[in-house]
Amino acid sequence: MIPLLDEFKKENIAKSNVPDFRPGYTIRVHQKIKEKGKERIQIFEGIVLALRKGKSAEATFTVRKISEGIGVERIFPLYSPHLAKIEVVKTAKPRRAKLYYLRRNDREKIRREERIVEKVEKTEEKPANPKAKKGKKEKIKK
Repeated sequence: MIPLLDEFKKENIAKSNVPDFRPGYTIRVHQKIKEKGKERIQIFEGIVLALRKGKSAEATFTVRKISEGIGVERIFPLYSPHLAKIEVVKTAKPRRAKLYYLRRNDREKIRREERIVEKVEKTEEKPANPKAKKGKKEKIKK
């Protein structure tokens, strides 16, 4: 049983054309998806957070993207037959092997953006005439 599994793994590794990429790179993963008898390709583009198990047959990589303000992460097997293609869009050279800290930074960035939007909305409500009577002041939520 085990020799068959090893042979299958070697075949998949030999067939795949995986580019060289590292954590920090922005990549575009083309994944084959079967729905209702049809096959289509779905593209997932994001930053590589981690590579696991090097270049072995069980190797996986984690990709993170922001979709409509929500962070989405996917873990792909490196030598999966469901992966049509992997493209490197941007390269970067971070000082860490695992970039899990980007999750926290996204949350902080979103909070900052929300605060900025609230301040902009409240500044637009000022009356055009500065001598106009002032009504009750609204409390600013932080």
